[in-house]
Amino acid sequence: MVWGVSASTQVIGAAAPAPTKPAKLDKRASGTCTFSGSNGAALASKSKTTCATIVLSALAVPSGITLDLTGLNTGTHVVFQGTTTFGYEEWTGPLISISGTSITVVQTSGAVLNGGGAQWWDGQGDNGKVKPKFFSAHNMVSSNINGLQILNPPHQVFSIDSVNGLTLSGITIDGRAGDTQGGKNTDGFDIGDSSGVIITGATLYNQDDCIAVNSGTVCYCSGGHGLSIGVRVKTVSGATGSVNAVTYMSIAFSGITDYGITGNNDPRTTTSGVPITKLILNGVTGTVNSGATNIYVDCGSTSSCSGWTWSGVSITGGKTSSSCPNIPTSGGAKC
Repeated sequence: MVWGVSASTQVIGAAAPAPTKPAKLDKRASGTCTFSGSNGAALASKSKTTCATIVLSALAVPSGITLDLTGLNTGTHVVFQGTTTFGYEEWTGPLISISGTSITVVQTSGAVLNGGGAQWWDGQGDNGKVKPKFFSAHNMVSSNINGLQILNPPHQVFSIDSVNGLTLSGITIDGRAGDTQGGKNTDGFDIGDSSGVIITGATLYNQDDCIAVNSGTVCYCSGGHGLSIGVRVKTVSGATGSVNAVTYMSIAFSGITDYGITGNNDPRTTTSGVPITKLILNGVTGTVNSGATNIYVDCGSTSSCSGWTWSGVSITGGKTSSSCPNIPTSGGAKC
C-alpha cells in the first residue's frame, strides 16, 4: 500500500498594537494519494479530503464496508486502477459511494470493478439473500463519471439521487453471467430526484431495467445497449411528483426478452397522479425476442402523459400491443 498526502496552510495575523487571533483558513488538498490492498478503502475514506487526486489501485474492499468517498473536496479526481474487489456479506450496501462538486471519476486502461455477483445471485433479486447495491452517486453537482468497467454486479448498479448535473459516459456494465447464474433486479441506472443527468455511450448486459427514471428533470440517455428491457419509464402507484423532460437518443439494442420500450408500472399502469411529460425518444432502434413485446405504454389518464415526441423509433421482432391506453400520439408516439 502506497499513499501520500501533501497540504499547505496559511495563517495571517492582525498588526500590532491590538493582537487578534490569526485568521483561520481551510486546508487545501493537493497532490496525489494512492491507496491499495485490503486496508486501502479505510485509508482512502479517512484521507479523502487531503488529496486532489485519489488513485485506488487494486483495492480489496472488506465485506460489509462501503468505499466511502462522500463529501470530497470540489474538483477532486478519483482514478480506479487494476481490479477492485469486494468481500461477501449479505447487506444492502452500497459498495461504493461518492459525492461532491466538480468530481471526476475515471479508470485506467484495463481496470475493472468486479462486484462478484455470483456470490449473491439466487434468482430472487430483491428477495432471497440481501444483496448490496453497487454505486451510490448521490449529491453530485457538475460532475463526471467516465469509462468505468463494472463486472457482475450483485444487485442494482448506479443509484443516482439528489444530483444536479452529472454526466456518465462510456460505462460498461457486464452482468451476462447472471443470465445463467441467477442474476435478477440488476438495474443499470436508477435515477431519482435529480436534474441534468446525461448518460451516453453506455453498454449494459443485465437482468432488469437498463435505465429507470423514477423521478427527475432533464435526463438524457444516448447510445445504450441492454438485454432485458431497452427503454423504460415507470412511476409508482400512489406516489406524487412528476417525470419531465427526459430524452433517450441514439440507442440500439438487441435480444430484449421483455419489452423494447415501455412506459408503465410493474408492469400494468402509470398512475394519473404522477405525470410523464416531454418524453423524447430520438433514434431508438432494436429487436426483441419473438415472445417479447415491441412497445407497451399504459398511461393512467389522458392528463398523465403529454407532450411526448418520438422520431426514428423502430422496434421489431416481437408482439405488437393491441392497446396502449392514453398514449399521446400527436408527437409521433405509438405502439
